Amino acid sequence: MDVKNPRNLTMLTDFYELTMAAGYFEEGYQDKICVFDMFFRKVPDGGGFAICAGLEQLIESLDQLRFTEEDLAYLRGLGIFGEPFLAYLQNFRFACSVWAIPEGTPIFPGEPIVTVEGPAIQAQLIETMLLVNINHQSLIATKANRIVRAAAGRPVAEFGARRAQSYDAAVLGARAAYIGGVQSTSCVMAARDYGIPVSGTMAHSWVQMFPSEYEAFKKYAQLYPQNCVLLVDTYNVIKSGVPNAIRVFDEVLRPAGVRPGGIRIDSGDIAYLSKRARRLLDEAGYPDAKIVVSNSLDEYIVRDLILQSAKVDSFGIGENLITSKSDPVFGGVYKLAAIRNPDGSYQPKIKISESVEKMTVPHRKAVWRIYDNETGNAMADYITIYDEPVDTSNGITLFDPIETWKERTFTDCTARNILVPIYEEGRKVYACPSLEEIRASCAHQVSALWDEVKRFEYPHRYYVDLSKKLWEERQNLLRTLSAQR
Repeated sequence: MDVKNPRNLTMLTDFYELTMAAGYFEEGYQDKICVFDMFFRKVPDGGGFAICAGLEQLIESLDQLRFTEEDLAYLRGLGIFGEPFLAYLQNFRFACSVWAIPEGTPIFPGEPIVTVEGPAIQAQLIETMLLVNINHQSLIATKANRIVRAAAGRPVAEFGARRAQSYDAAVLGARAAYIGGVQSTSCVMAARDYGIPVSGTMAHSWVQMFPSEYEAFKKYAQLYPQNCVLLVDTYNVIKSGVPNAIRVFDEVLRPAGVRPGGIRIDSGDIAYLSKRARRLLDEAGYPDAKIVVSNSLDEYIVRDLILQSAKVDSFGIGENLITSKSDPVFGGVYKLAAIRNPDGSYQPKIKISESVEKMTVPHRKAVWRIYDNETGNAMADYITIYDEPVDTSNGITLFDPIETWKERTFTDCTARNILVPIYEEGRKVYACPSLEEIRASCAHQVSALWDEVKRFEYPHRYYVDLSKKLWEERQNLLRTLSAQR
């Protein structure tokens, strides 16, 4: 991966996107303007919200969107695409308008994360690339944020590169985890390419390589005296690991006027071992030596360790973070929402399902986040038709789009449209913020959610409601389609 020279990912598409595109071309639909929405239906791990991520990589992919001669030769060799269609692809240039919710923003089921409006072939072709970018990083950012919140202010390092599903997933997963709130990564490529702080200690093999644990620790401290963190569980944490670490701190670091970074425990009963280790370090005169723990941790183990008063200063999280092992699929989908008529008006489109939660919301839309003016907290999201005015000066009443008798009126509030322009007819109009700005924005916006929404178990359902005009549009479509059955 080279972030300075992004790859051309035009062929990162499912085959049926190309066959549909060729069919649209044969039907003369290549200039038909369509509106597609990406949204998701369920928050991973039963959480109350997700974190949007991956937009910058989507933009990089769209900027490189063009078919090379090699691509065209491959498609020609399949023997199913006509030359006129291949000539169209040869001259392909992205001309869609795109709106998206910025990275680091809390997002909720059912609301558009990305909206694409443009020629049918183009809007269809980018589906796979769009979904793989947003789905993957949103999944990892969401998991990271859960773990960081469980750590209750203690630093979390992402240690998962070797367990990621690929090298791209390792690097982009580290980026997403940093958005979610981790403080560092062990992945050097991610650290180099994205400016993420890099961190790491030593492997058990280092300790095993030397004649004794003491000699391994001593040599490491001599080589890396600053922030020296020693791995103490290769043999026995309490009987040898911590005593040998203390001996090296006394003999190597203290005479040099350097305070030790601390120790790392990677196995065993971490709550018990950390308490014993803390006592030994304190008695030896190293109350400032940190205790870092790892070993297949997740947000629930982290939370339990803190509840058990474990003496842990920071956490290294690997496979359970970088793969979101407990819920490894972010189910974002991409659905047609409208077709634009020649006069500029929109013909709404809807997908009907026997399952109410799988029914789509038609039309081109806007997403408004409603904030309480007194607390600054986010109260609800309000989905409207794209050009529908939203006035909160006299309060605003929202109703549940399924259980319509449930209403709530918000007063003294402000509504902000969180779906922002990214491209206008193929011209990029959005400047990506820095990763540090995205991360800070994420922390700020998560802090603006009520604690009840942030619970791990049975979180309060954050309101995502439709405007009356949009709800009526959907009901009218449902009645019309039902009458045609």
